[in-house]
Amino acid sequence: MLKLYAMLLSLIFLIVLVAAIVGFVFRHEIKTSFESNLELALKDYNVTADPHSEAVDTIQRTLHCCGVQNYSDWERTEYFSQRGIPRSCCKNQNDCSEQDLKDPNKARLKVFVNGCFFLVTSTMESKMSVVAGISFGIACFQLIGIILSCCLSRYITNNQYEMV
Repeated sequence: MLKLYAMLLSLIFLIVLVAAIVGFVFRHEIKTSFESNLELALKDYNVTADPHSEAVDTIQRTLHCCGVQNYSDWERTEYFSQRGIPRSCCKNQNDCSEQDLKDPNKARLKVFVNGCFFLVTSTMESKMSVVAGISFGIACFQLIGIILSCCLSRYITNNQYEMV
């Protein structure tokens, strides 16, 4: 039973190790995929309760950014032609009229000008050391569990032969 436990812990350890290696190796592809998905979310943005639109609004409000590369990304969207830049880009919600948001020159003074892609990726990269540290700590506990379960299994096996 303990050998099965050690094998399961080893399997979980290997899965986590492979996931970490794959994440590290394909980190640039992950960035590219995130950028294209963010651009697609801007293109399909609307004011209904669409989860993608809500995610874009949350990112823009939380990180104080607007668009993918900068606020002018909104000018190429269907939403901009109807309503201008979204209110989630506004620096001050009370000082942001729809007329200001429809005019890119006026909007530049009222909205966050930096794009969200760089801010999201730099935030993720800055948190990677914390994630790596926690993952390393968990991996150490898993290895200790594997070693101790193997030792306990060997001890129990040796003691059974002594009893007989």
